[in-house]
This record gives sequence, C-alpha cells and structure tokens, in this order.
Amino acid sequence: MLLCLELTEEKCQESMHAYAANVYTTVVEELMRGDRRRFIVVEQEFFRLWWKLFAGNVEKQQVHQLMREGRLEFVIGGQVMHDEALTTIDDQILQLTEGHGFIYETFGVRPRFSWHVDPFGASAASPTLFAMAGFNGHLISRIDYDTKADMQNGKELQFIWRASPSLSDKQEIFTHVMDQYSYCTPSYIPFSDRSGFYWNGIAVFPDPPKDGMYPNMSLPVTADTIHPYAETMVKNIKERAAWFRSSDVLWPWGCDKQFFNASVQFNNMDLLLDYINKHTEFGVTVHYSTLGDYFKNLYNRNLTWGLRGSQDFLPYSSDSSQAWTGFYTSRNVLKGVARRASSLLYAAESAFAQHLLKHPTGSVEKVWAMEQLRSLRWAVSEVQHHDGITGTESPKVRDMYIANLLQGAAGVRKLMAAIVMDLYSSQANSFGNGYINITVYNPLAWDVTTFVLVPMNNSVSGVYDEFGQPVPAQIQNATEPSNAFDLHILVTLKGLSYGRYSIKLGSCDAANDRLVTGRKITFVRQPKRNKAKRQNLVTPIMNDCYTVVIDQNTNLLHSITARESNQTVQVTQEFLEYHSNGDISKGPISDNYLFTSTGPAISAYKAVGLEIIAGKLVTEIRQYFYSNITAQTYLYAVYSRIYNVPEGYDKSLVCHHIEQSYRVGPMDLNRESIIRTSTDLRTDRLIYTDNNGYQMQRRQFKNYDTNTVARNYYPMVRTAYIEDNSTRLVFLSERAHGVSSQDNGEVEIMLHRRLWNNLEWDLNYNLTLNDTSVVRPTIWLMLGSRALAGALYQRLGMALEHRPLVIYSLHTGQEKRSYKTTDLPITLPDNIHLQILSIPGWFYSSRHHEHMQDIHTGNIRDNVADFHRVLLRLQHLYETNEDPVLSKPVTINLQSLLKGLGTVSLVEERSLTGTWDIHTLKRWKWKANIKGTDQREHTLGTSDFTITLSPKEIRTLFVYFQ
Repeated sequence: MLLCLELTEEKCQESMHAYAANVYTTVVEELMRGDRRRFIVVEQEFFRLWWKLFAGNVEKQQVHQLMREGRLEFVIGGQVMHDEALTTIDDQILQLTEGHGFIYETFGVRPRFSWHVDPFGASAASPTLFAMAGFNGHLISRIDYDTKADMQNGKELQFIWRASPSLSDKQEIFTHVMDQYSYCTPSYIPFSDRSGFYWNGIAVFPDPPKDGMYPNMSLPVTADTIHPYAETMVKNIKERAAWFRSSDVLWPWGCDKQFFNASVQFNNMDLLLDYINKHTEFGVTVHYSTLGDYFKNLYNRNLTWGLRGSQDFLPYSSDSSQAWTGFYTSRNVLKGVARRASSLLYAAESAFAQHLLKHPTGSVEKVWAMEQLRSLRWAVSEVQHHDGITGTESPKVRDMYIANLLQGAAGVRKLMAAIVMDLYSSQANSFGNGYINITVYNPLAWDVTTFVLVPMNNSVSGVYDEFGQPVPAQIQNATEPSNAFDLHILVTLKGLSYGRYSIKLGSCDAANDRLVTGRKITFVRQPKRNKAKRQNLVTPIMNDCYTVVIDQNTNLLHSITARESNQTVQVTQEFLEYHSNGDISKGPISDNYLFTSTGPAISAYKAVGLEIIAGKLVTEIRQYFYSNITAQTYLYAVYSRIYNVPEGYDKSLVCHHIEQSYRVGPMDLNRESIIRTSTDLRTDRLIYTDNNGYQMQRRQFKNYDTNTVARNYYPMVRTAYIEDNSTRLVFLSERAHGVSSQDNGEVEIMLHRRLWNNLEWDLNYNLTLNDTSVVRPTIWLMLGSRALAGALYQRLGMALEHRPLVIYSLHTGQEKRSYKTTDLPITLPDNIHLQILSIPGWFYSSRHHEHMQDIHTGNIRDNVADFHRVLLRLQHLYETNEDPVLSKPVTINLQSLLKGLGTVSLVEERSLTGTWDIHTLKRWKWKANIKGTDQREHTLGTSDFTITLSPKEIRTLFVYFQ
C-alpha cells in the first residue's frame, strides 16, 4: 500500500481512510449492478476500517449477499499481506489469526487461498503456514528474475510445494508463481501514449481533484478504442498462456491504488469482455473470476504437477543490478521496536490468561484488559506489512507504525502492572522505603535461569527475593550515559511464573557477597594494525562454558574456546562499511529496498579502545572503535558479556552464549555498516540462515556477473550459523538483519544503513533512507560441537526473543503475595515451544452450523468478548533427525500441563488460525508426480486430553475449564 508515502502522519491516516472508503463503497455498489462481476479482498486492516467506519446497514447486507454468492472473496484474510523475509512465524500467525477471526465472526467465511504477490522474495515457511491455515492454493509473484524466466520457459510456474522437510506432504500446497507481468494489468498499450486498463487513473487522497480527472487515466473504451484494446488484451493473454500447462490463464485486473472509482473500471471492463467474447476470431473466452474460481478450474483439470522441496525464493533480484537485500536491514530502529512489542504482547497474553483463570474476581477489569491486548495485537499485526517491518516506507509512515506500537505497548505495560498489583497486597511492608520493588515474569513455558538487567541511577547495597533472602547480583558503571549503573540480577523462574525482588538502595555492603561490584580495567588504545605475526599479548576471560581471549595488540577478539569440547576457534570481529553510489548517472544505487555496493567493504575505524568490567557474575568486554588514535568520540561500540552462574543453579542456557550489544550511528551518508566475524573454520563460504525463525536454509555462495556481494545477502530473522566438520558458530538476533558469508569462515551482519540518491521514484516518495538514528541491536554468539549447538540453538533463540519481563511496582514498600505460592507452573519439554496462551476474545460458536445460524438470524454481538475460551498453540521446534532425542515426537497431557489454571473440561483441535474444527477441514489433494502419504492423523485424546506433536508441527487448541 503506497498511498501515503509522502504525506504527514495525520494526512496518511486520513488518506488511507478516504481511499479505503472509496474502494469498498464503489466496489460493493458495482458488484450489485452485475451478477457476473467479481472482486477479491486481501488485507483486513483496510476492509475492517471500511466496515467499522463507513459501511451502512444496506451495504453490510449487500456484502453478506455477495459473500454467499461467491462474488466477493477474501484471499489471505490476514490483517495485512505480511513480509516474508523478516517476520517471525509467530507474528505471521498472529496477524493472520486476527484477520481470520474478524472475517469468520462477521461472515462465517474462511479464506482458502493466498495472494502473496508483493513481498520481496518468497519464504519456504509461508506455504507451510498457509497449508496449516487450511488453504488450498498459494500464489506468489516476486522471485528472482532469472529463476522466473527459466520456470516460465519450462512451464514450471505451477508446482506442489513441500516446503517443510519434516512435514513434507502432510502440509504441502499447490503454488502458482505469477509470470513476468506480475500482479498488475499490463500498463503498455501500443495505440496510445497513456497507460492502459487503468480507467480511474491513480488515486489522489484525501483531497481528490475537483474535476474528477485523476493522473494517468486510461483512454475510455469507445467505438474507436475497443478493438485496439481487445487486440492488446488478447495478445497478452496468449503470450501468458504459452508459459502454463493449463488453458486457464490468470489475468489480474488492477494494480496498486486501483478501483477507488469502481464504476468507471467495471463499465469499461464489461464492454471489453463482451466485445472479445462476441468476436470468436480472437480465439479466447474471458470472464470475471475470483482467485478461488481460477484455482477450482485448475484443480478440476486433474493434472499431475511437479514437486518443489524446502528451498525458498530468497533473496529477490528484479534484474542483474537490483538485489532487494537492503531492506533486510533498513530502519533497524523500527525492526527493534516491532520485535520488542511482539515479545511484550506474547508475555502479556499468557499473563492475562493465567490471571483471569486463577483470579476471575480480581480487580483487573477484563474488558479494559482486552482492549489493551487488542490494541497491541493490531499494531504488531499492522507492522508485519511488506512495506512495514521491511523499512521500505517513508519517515512519516515509519513514525505512524512506531507511534501505534508504542501506544499499544504502553497500554499493555499498564495491564501487566495492574496484574502485578492484583497479585500482591500492599500489606506488611517489611522493608519500608529505600527499596525499589520489581516483579519479573517469565513468558516461556520452560524453567529459566538468567540475568535481568535493571538500569539504575542510584547505588545499591543488596537485592533480595520475596522471602528476604539475598539474591546474586552485580552492579557496575552503565554502558549507556542515560543511566549511572547497570544492575544484573540472577533470576530463577518456573514456566510462566513471577519472581518478586527488592532492590535496596544505598552504599554497597562489602560483607554482602551476594552483591558484586564490577571492577573496570582500562587498556591502552591500539591503532589498527595489519595482520602481521607479532608477540602474543592476550587476556583470557572465562566462565564454565567459554574462554574468550582478547589480543591486547589490537584490542580485538583473538579466539573463543568451547571448554566442554576443548574446541578453539580463532575469532576476530571488526566494523566495516560498504560505500554506496547515490548518483543514478554513475551506476546502480542503494535505497530502502536495494543494496548495491560500489566495491568491497572498507574498514570503518583506525583505532580500538578497550575496557573490561570484571566481576564474579558478569564480565563485560567494552570495545570502542575510533576514526583515529586521538579521537574524542567513538564511531562504533561492542559490549560483550559472558555470565558466571554460581554453583547450584542451572547453567545450560545462560552459560552457553556470549551476549553482544552494538552501538552504531549516526553514520556518514551513503554508508552501510556491517560487523564482520572472521574465523579459521573451513566453511567454503557456506552459511545457514533461517526462514522466519521456523526452519533453516543452506546458503552456498554464488558468483554472478554483477552485484555478487548483494546477491549473496540473506535475511536473518533469528538465526544464522557457519560450521565445519566438528564445530558450529551460531548467531542469534532479537531483530532482523541482512547476513552473508563473503569469504571462507566469515559471517558479516549488516547493522545499519544511511543513504541518499537522486532516483526520481525515491525522491518523490522519500525512500532514499537518510537515516540518522543510533541503533543498538543485540546478538548472542554460541560456539560448540555441532551436536551441542544443534540441541541448544532453538531454545537459546527463544530465550533471547522472550527474555523475562521486568515490571516496576507502584508502591515503595516490600509487598507480599495475596495468592498462594503453591501455584503450579506451566512447564513444557525442551523441544516444545508455547507458541501462544491467550484469551482471544472471539465470540463465535465453535460449531460452524451454529455460528452460521447466528449470522443468519443476526444473533451476533459486536465487541462482546468471550472470556471463557483459551487459545493454546504448541510448536515442536526441531526437524526430523536434527537431534537424536529432541527430534522425537512428544506426547503431552494437557490436563497435567494446565492443572495450575484449573480443571480442563473440553479441548477442541482447530486449524492454525482457529476458524476450522480440524476434523472438518478438508483440503484439496493435488496430484503430484511422486505420491505422498495421507494427511496426518490427529492424535488428540478426548478422554485423557493427550496430544502428540511430531517434528515441526504446530497444533492449535481451544481449551475450556470447569
């Protein structure tokens, strides 16, 4: 949706409202005027906007009628058409679930097809996602230009995609790739200098032209133009027909910002279609169709289709000089805000669900609570748009996304504070004033031992748990100037449980060995040196899992040793910058979307400063990168932390990662910043990166005639790793980045971009990306044997994404629990992820016939949430054969798992987004040239409430309690 790229935030909202109002108002009006007319609806954010704010009762009745007649069809049905490269699968499911819930509640309709035409590349997680949602067909468009050409010539644009190597044919889906004309009606017509087939022109809102003459309006269909129009259309149809095996040709009619005046569109289309059908010499028959109509015709042909495995279509290049890999990093601040908001929502969903079930008469007003959750659900869903989290929007639209996310997050933080207040009474303030009380919530359904960071502006003398016992903690000078101290507190929390801590203010008590003060050691700033052999002068830093060695000749990393396997890898990290061209007369440019380097990355520093904060619990390596040996301010910084866990605590996760926080920016113009990690691992430039945090992809370096650097960049949503025969080095991220391995044993992660160019499109829509922000992303490093790393990286990735949430008390005194400390935690096996536990609030009946009867009789209560239905979604994290133990199927007794919430009375298994009873969901089985197995059996025990999850399965349940 490019409608509001150059408008102010207020005008942007107004523009979207006006555009959506015009599209759906005029489309519905025109559909009612002709039985043969059809229209598809994609993004619920816009349709719901129209439905709630603009549609009258008559129009709503007409929409219901058009739905029943199949003339108005929802495709995808999510809040947005989400980006495929940078979104987590959890957020994809969220935005799809929100859209599907609205459609089903309102119309009893469940989308069966995808229309994913605009994302910049296609992920292999998407076909699996849509298959699990109950779709019969999947449609994509933007794939590499040369790949598309080869598939076109071989009539291979349609295939069955078995995108998950573990689920394979159990969740396969028929996939259609749009041809080289993509999803828009061809704009070129040979008989006019105007564009063709866009009779309403280009949308101009919120202030449309008073004379009704919009820019770029096509010539109307008249007696003089109808034959040339028909010839042009038929010629294009026949050209496309040659690229497909079936005689059915999908000819999309429309493009961005079209159908805001559906009357002029449909009237011209009617004339043209009638003319072609009356003139049999054209040799084609054309008629209006929904996407579902097209796929149904194709399915009924009963053809046998080729198979595609688990490889994705990333990255995407539109030609040899235009690699769409810059957006993997564009607007890094937005990417970080979006993921933090998602993590906050994830925590609040389970916290509210638990609180409502355990304390139904508590003081938290549940309707208000649901409003806070829905606000953030919609903000997080909205930003998954393919021009949202991608960073490919203008600054004003970015500001709108961030404002919505921050507003939603503020409401949810108030909800979390209210829950905590309800859990604790303000009686028995045993410590009185002089304390800061925090509550820490573990949003994961695993027991977690980790450190939480609490920024402080006061000195601290001790940290205590709710029983008054001292807690291991370390205080040290802060890394950021906005605070005086960083306080690291060791917390041990059961699954989905709270910990209560009191921070005592005042001078440190030397006798309290539970509170450690970090000691700063400053080293001499070192100039950048060539990699010549010189006398070793190294500083080792150790915990139970690693020995990290710093080279004092350079102040850079020297090596990391995994102590359990005694494997040592030479490791060096440096900041470099790609220099980008900004003048289109001098060659290809970089912008929000594209990455084009003018040459290899260039070192971005001349000297390195080093400080080490040494402590019993946390050792922090602070490296500062300067433009020269005497510079007063640094350009880049890295803060690397390794954690020491005292004996008696679980060390499995906190010990096995090195946490790195970076500080980058503001940068010089036309620079793209990377951190390059160089090792002595023999990898042959092979790197593995993830699809949406769901499955890994093998990325072998490829040489191209041009733009080889950019075309070997891939999205890292959560995970990337390199390995040799014995050792794996894993990188885990809390936001999306571009990642590449440009040389043997190397990984480079793009952290930030600041660009300007004189391309007219970019200037008109403010897409040059002159981003002057400072970014502070975090990466966790893990080194170890392939077996150890393979067993831990999934849980570590979740532990980074969903770190414990710190909630500050509104009271100053130590407070005691008002509920029993015997509450049972929710704890899953290590290979099962609690994908969601929430009160969704939908009020539709789980029985489809009852819900349809409610719709028919008008017995639908808007905005009245159902607080009795619990949505539970579980995900098996591992692939088949990935680990000898963790890859095994797991059987879970839901009654036992959820006994802390009450007694389970009923469990219903649903489709991925909840709208289907899984036992009534029948997907089309397309014929493949290799036979597969039957669809999976559903192993939900109705008597003992057991469920079995096989590798990579995601299973969705409605749970009801007595």
